[in-house]
Amino acid sequence: MPERLTRLQVTGAFLLLGLAALPFADLGLAGHDPWSALGRMAAGFLAPDFGAVEQIGRALLLTVAFAVAGVAAGALAGLALAPFYGLRAVRWPCIALRSVHELFWALLLMQALGIGAATGVLAIALPYAGIFAKVFAEYLEEADQRPSKVLPPGVDGLSRFLYARAPLALAPMRIYTLYRLECGLRSSAVLGFVGLPTLGFQLDSFFRQGDYGAASAIMICYIVLIASIRLWMRRALVPVWIVVAIAVLASVHSPPMGEGALWRFLSQDIVPAPLRAGGDWSALAGWLASLLRAEALPGLWATLVCAQIALVLTGAFAFAGFGLIVPRVAGRAGALAGHLVLVVLRSFPEYMLAYLFLQLFGPSMLPAILALSLHNGAIIAHLVGRQAAALEPGLRADAPRGVTLWAWEFAPRLFGPFLALCLYRWEIILRETAVMGLLGGMTLGFFIDSAVAELRLDRAVVLLVAAGALTAAVDALSRRVRGCIGAANVRSLPAQTVIGDRTA
Repeated sequence: MPERLTRLQVTGAFLLLGLAALPFADLGLAGHDPWSALGRMAAGFLAPDFGAVEQIGRALLLTVAFAVAGVAAGALAGLALAPFYGLRAVRWPCIALRSVHELFWALLLMQALGIGAATGVLAIALPYAGIFAKVFAEYLEEADQRPSKVLPPGVDGLSRFLYARAPLALAPMRIYTLYRLECGLRSSAVLGFVGLPTLGFQLDSFFRQGDYGAASAIMICYIVLIASIRLWMRRALVPVWIVVAIAVLASVHSPPMGEGALWRFLSQDIVPAPLRAGGDWSALAGWLASLLRAEALPGLWATLVCAQIALVLTGAFAFAGFGLIVPRVAGRAGALAGHLVLVVLRSFPEYMLAYLFLQLFGPSMLPAILALSLHNGAIIAHLVGRQAAALEPGLRADAPRGVTLWAWEFAPRLFGPFLALCLYRWEIILRETAVMGLLGGMTLGFFIDSAVAELRLDRAVVLLVAAGALTAAVDALSRRVRGCIGAANVRSLPAQTVIGDRTA
């Protein structure tokens, strides 16, 4: 790769890749009448039926409890690992942990721990530990080093860290942890789609019954939960919420897994079949080749195709839409409406949006592409739009308004940050694309779900490794390309989301 690339070269390359992927994408409608389904869905959504939802309070509380416990455990583990993140022995396991989606972790953990509280908490905590370790390590590196340097030479490393470095990074760590709680709520809700008793479970049940009024009630509760997070999650209340989460999760009853389930999972289920009971190493190569040829490579290809198209549409939506929240472009009423649309789109997890589109268009890549584009596009549009709004006070009094201002002032000035954010979301889009296979698309998630359903966990583990390797490779490539266009440090952008200031 050249040392320097222009932004237009990078944009053109990604556009060409997206166009080249189109002939290989499954974008057909699966025999449904989408307009009729959309009409029934819209009628239900306009008349939310809260009375049809039993125990909605408990589902909400469990969604919060799984998120709080998972994020707290992940943050504590990440905090412990962050000072040592420079060591390969720590960095590589962290990369592996965060490369696997929460839903994949849940599917795997269910085989050893059952459908219970431990599965839900660990499914969130494990990938988040890897993310927290990386981000906290960056905060520690960026903290002012001068206090540590003025300490006497005899001061031990632990004291130097605790008294001179960690306190300077605490404020951004706290903000980031709050942002991660918002992400944890999304993850917790989505875990309901694989059987855990959160809001996603209720939503899935009502969609299967065609009760769109009750589904609408669930979705309204979810948006209110996310939008009100500043009100119910305060720093002083964090210990209280952790205690409440533990108490609530302790009340969750799960079917017994039988004695020795965890040991059988570790010593038998995830061991490649040729190596069980005899260790036939000569057959391992053939077993791996067959799995790669029949499932891993087709799944990787479909994941890449879907992700590349979604990335291009994400960029198109974000670039065209960031002006929607700028008063001088859209007007005050228009900006308010734009904010509302972007908040709703970025509050819903991609998986939940894809599930909605699946009801309309049937199983193909189309629901996944639309969901990924709208969710990620809304996030980028929000972040770039905030930058555009911050530029407004510095404009001349006779500066134009509307589309002219967007096209001739904001678009050229903010194209660099916009492109950097698209590249930053590339790895996230790819990670989410893999999991969309659980909804029926032929991405890696489809093959992983099939392997788990057939109790062929050794094959599922190999496919998860392939998914993690692809995600890590794209993350590395994204950082390289960002470096080539001089936008390696995305954190310099005002990347504020609902409550936090990071986009990771």
